[in-house]
Amino acid sequence: MRTDYGARAMIDLAQHYGEGLTQSATIAARQQIPESYLERLLTSLRRAGLIRSVRGPSGGHELARPPSAIDLDQIWEAIEGTQSLGTCLGDDGSCTVSTACALQDVWQDLAEGTHRTLRSVSLEQLVDRQAQRESRSMYHI
Repeated sequence: MRTDYGARAMIDLAQHYGEGLTQSATIAARQQIPESYLERLLTSLRRAGLIRSVRGPSGGHELARPPSAIDLDQIWEAIEGTQSLGTCLGDDGSCTVSTACALQDVWQDLAEGTHRTLRSVSLEQLVDRQAQRESRSMYHI
């Protein structure tokens, strides 16, 4: 859920890229994310260098780079960290429980495939996909 909320917030910022700062309350309302929860996610995204934040009454958040230069894997790692999908795998991909672990290769393959897929999708592509879906769902007379 954290990555889903974080990705939705990033898509929101990408949709408004170049328009200036967006307040977290605005993002929270548009994306139906609890604002206090969103604030924590935005902090992680800022620490990862994906967004820029300005405090104060006229402050807010904006992407630190163009939407084409940010992919879902960067968002995943900003929010979830670099931990592997298999909790028993160490940083080097080896099993921390047993050298004969039958799951080790499965978890490694899953992690590699997941990260490859996430790296292949930019925020710009997601904004385009959303715009296409919104235009298809509009009713015209």
